[in-house]
Amino acid sequence: MNRQELVGLIKERQSYLCVGLDTDIHKIPKHLLSHADPVFAFNKAIIDATKDLCVAYKINTAFYECMGIRGWETLQRTVEYIPSGIFTIADAKRGDIGNTATQYAKTFFDTYNFDSVTVAPYMGKDSVTPFLAFHEKWAIMLGLTSNEGSQDFQLQRVGDEYLYEKVIRAGMEWGTPDNLMFVVGATQTAQLAAIRRLAPDHFFLVPGVGAQGGSLQEISSLAMNKDCGLLVNASRAIIYAGNGEDFAVDARNAAMQYQQEMSEYLSQITVNS
Repeated sequence: MNRQELVGLIKERQSYLCVGLDTDIHKIPKHLLSHADPVFAFNKAIIDATKDLCVAYKINTAFYECMGIRGWETLQRTVEYIPSGIFTIADAKRGDIGNTATQYAKTFFDTYNFDSVTVAPYMGKDSVTPFLAFHEKWAIMLGLTSNEGSQDFQLQRVGDEYLYEKVIRAGMEWGTPDNLMFVVGATQTAQLAAIRRLAPDHFFLVPGVGAQGGSLQEISSLAMNKDCGLLVNASRAIIYAGNGEDFAVDARNAAMQYQQEMSEYLSQITVNS
C-alpha cells in the first residue's frame, strides 16, 4: 500500500485506528479452545467485528513464533484473512544487517505479504535500508518507545540532542515519507510535539493507548499533520474488551469509541486546511 492509498483510507474511514492482534492463547475466551486453531478463530472474529472501523492491523509476531510451526501457520492464515486494502504491520522489530536483513524483509514482504515491518536501527543504516528496497512497502523504525528502558539509551543526550532524535534524523536520510514511518510511544507526550517538528511529513505508528494509558486526544493534538500522519494502535483495550461468547461485540464497541473520537480530530484537519 502506498502513501496516497493509506491517506485516502484514513479519510474514507474517518479513522487512523490500528488494531493490534497480539493474541495470547491464555487470554482468549475459553469456548474458543475447542477450535482446531483457537488463535485464528479469535483473530477472525476480531477482524470481522472491526474491519470497517480501522485502517490497519498490527500482528506482533512474538505471540505466534512462540507456538512454533503452528504459530506461523496461524500468522499466515490471519494476515491472509485481513481484507485487501487494509494496511498490515508485521511487528517483528528485526534489526540485523546486510543479507540477513534482506531475508527478513523477504519473509514479511514476499512470503507473508505484509505492507510493513517494524525494525530496530541500533546496528545502523544497513539494518534499515534493506527493508526500504521493496516497492510500496514500509519500514517502521523504532524512534522513541514507551517502555521504562527508553531512559537507558533513547533519552540520553548525544551532544546537543537526544539519541532518539539523532536516530530519527538519520532515518529520514535513509528513507522518505513514502516508505518510512517511526514508532513513537503514546506515553511520550512530552516529546511528541518535538518529534513532529523534527519529522513533519512522516507517519508515526503510536502504540500505548488504552491499556498502557496513552491519551488519544494528546497524541492527536500534538502529532497530527495535514495528512493525519498517525496510526494509533490499540491492542488489549480492543481485543480483550470482553471475554464471553459475545467478545467480538465488545471489541467492536471499543473500536467504535476510538473511531468516533478520531473522526472528531480528523475534522479539525479539514477545518484548518
